[in-house]
Amino acid sequence: MVPVVPVVPVVAVTETERGGPAILGERMDQPVFNAGHSAPDPQAGDPAAEPGPDVIPGSNRTPARVLARAVSSEPHGAPVGVTGDAPSAPALGVDIESLVTEDDTPVDNMPSEKQQRLLTEPLFSSWAGPGHGRTFVAAANVGVFPEPRNPAIVPDMFLSLDVQVAENWWDKRHRSYFVWEFGKPPDLVVEIVSNQKGREVEHKRDRYAEMGVGYYVIHDPLRQVMDEELRIYRSRDGSYERQESRWFPELRLGLMLWDGVFEAVRSRWLRWLDERGMMIPTGGERADEEQRRADEEHRRADEERQRAEHVEQLLQEERQRAERLAALLRRSGIDPEQE
Repeated sequence: MVPVVPVVPVVAVTETERGGPAILGERMDQPVFNAGHSAPDPQAGDPAAEPGPDVIPGSNRTPARVLARAVSSEPHGAPVGVTGDAPSAPALGVDIESLVTEDDTPVDNMPSEKQQRLLTEPLFSSWAGPGHGRTFVAAANVGVFPEPRNPAIVPDMFLSLDVQVAENWWDKRHRSYFVWEFGKPPDLVVEIVSNQKGREVEHKRDRYAEMGVGYYVIHDPLRQVMDEELRIYRSRDGSYERQESRWFPELRLGLMLWDGVFEAVRSRWLRWLDERGMMIPTGGERADEEQRRADEEHRRADEERQRAEHVEQLLQEERQRAERLAALLRRSGIDPEQE
């Protein structure tokens, strides 16, 4: 009998504000520190001494790259949503009810909230997905728990391929992204910088690297913590390295900056590109485009009908002229029917 390891209840703290839109441009001469050995964070104090504002704290923190082992012989249930032939996660003796998965505290500003939605909604309404039959989960402001005993981190947006939400998603163990339930960490995370307290550049970067997140995107529209609007990291050997390209081949996606109007607000937005390099529209944009095409088809059909009516009118006038000429010939004693 494997001894049960008790889980100490966690306490939620209020998250701070986040915000904004825009991106692009990198420099490869910036140093990249290995995960777990980061340089001092210029945005805040010692990361080990104080949790980041997007972290739901917990006790007995263990290294995030090490998935929690099974601590009970009783099965906890199947993984939430891993699809395909991926192996099931081990059964975990985890007291889910003791974990703080949401604190019911509104934390986002309007630019950040709109930008988050612009990064999630188009994927569900207009993206063909990462491949035929492959599923995905895209979410904003949802807690990601790397381990039962570690605090959650709450990214502004994340994307995870080949998983799906459970049918009974109101069950507490399905309401957050528990890595041991889904069987894998997210493939991509986006953090939107709205102030200098989020510690996106060092603390969060190292946590996502430890967690095994494939790509980490920092979007700093006001350049509050970076000298560029967009910075992209890719995972390699347990740590992150800078990536100049805006493309994510494994995801069949890319990113772009777009100056335009979204939900009646003109701004500079971070938008998805599909593998053809086309911007992925929102559901509203797609509906508007379909309406424009329908209106154009209706206009063309109306023009064609008007042309046909005009031709018919010309033919009618020609028949009337022929009939008048034939009547004149008959009055002159000439039969127009004879050659």
